[in-house]
Amino acid sequence: MSTLHLHNGDAAADIAKESSLAGEHLAWRESLVTGPTPAGLSATEWQRVRAKHLAESYGVPEADCERQLARQEAVLAAFSDYEEVVLWFEHDLFCQVHLLYLLDQCSRQPLGATKLSLICIGTFPGKQNFRGLGELSPTELASLFPSRTAVTEAQLLLATAAWAAYSAAQPTGLEKIIKQDTSALAFLRAALLAQFARFPSVRNGLGRIENRALDLIAAGANTFAELFGRFGETETIYGFGDAQFWLTLRRLNTVRNPLLTIAGSKLDQPPALTPDVIGDARFSLTDVGHAVRTGDDDFVALNGIDLWLGGVHLHDQESLWRWNEQSRTLVFSGDA
Repeated sequence: MSTLHLHNGDAAADIAKESSLAGEHLAWRESLVTGPTPAGLSATEWQRVRAKHLAESYGVPEADCERQLARQEAVLAAFSDYEEVVLWFEHDLFCQVHLLYLLDQCSRQPLGATKLSLICIGTFPGKQNFRGLGELSPTELASLFPSRTAVTEAQLLLATAAWAAYSAAQPTGLEKIIKQDTSALAFLRAALLAQFARFPSVRNGLGRIENRALDLIAAGANTFAELFGRFGETETIYGFGDAQFWLTLRRLNTVRNPLLTIAGSKLDQPPALTPDVIGDARFSLTDVGHAVRTGDDDFVALNGIDLWLGGVHLHDQESLWRWNEQSRTLVFSGDA
């Protein structure tokens, strides 16, 4: 029997493969922090919903996405074939959502004699503004292996409850989670608060990520490299990759009343992020963008909304969950 190392994405997995770590290394390829993650679906329905989102968002054939997701789920189902399964994750929202999903799946199957271990960090010695395991060297990554800890029953129970709340149609369950003791998963509470801040603000109808993008553009960052770099420096809690950030910018550009203009000769390309599009695009705020940024206008009032945040589908202006930055609470606009 061998060891399976499960990494959140290709960057960390590729580094691990170059290290002294023995065993198999699997990159978990998903983006559960974006698109629909509704509860109550069968395994087949779940894979179809997720494949549709990934295909539409990243320009990959839907059938290929389904096959990739099916292969990943097959690995989960075969955990008991390994002597040890090690989950490698970080502090940010992107990673924490995947960790919840995987721990929930683990709790639903007998692991037998398999040891389930976790490495989950938010800092690394000598790395200022640590963003993720993918920035470590093979030697640095391998140095974390002896510090792995056995996954506890408390962690499995908390992850199962938090995943159910994340994938629920209403966000009230997540509010209950953060009011409880979440110390079993050290980074969960901060990640869930970051998730709440993604909901449309009561001030202007945009979430924190979109508002931060507008602020950066207004401050003079008009290339993708500048925008993404500055966003990553200040908003490490989200763990967004370039693809997720690009989709955020495109959403602000493709609505009925755009907040952004994206100039460049390659913009007839699909929504997928490509080096050509990154290098070619230039961003600026429209008049509407300026008005929304300052709170003089409201994005949802201008453009409506069709957005999934976990299992919550925001699609009706009259019954919409919004985030109040001052009180740090969610507000149901249908009650207003």
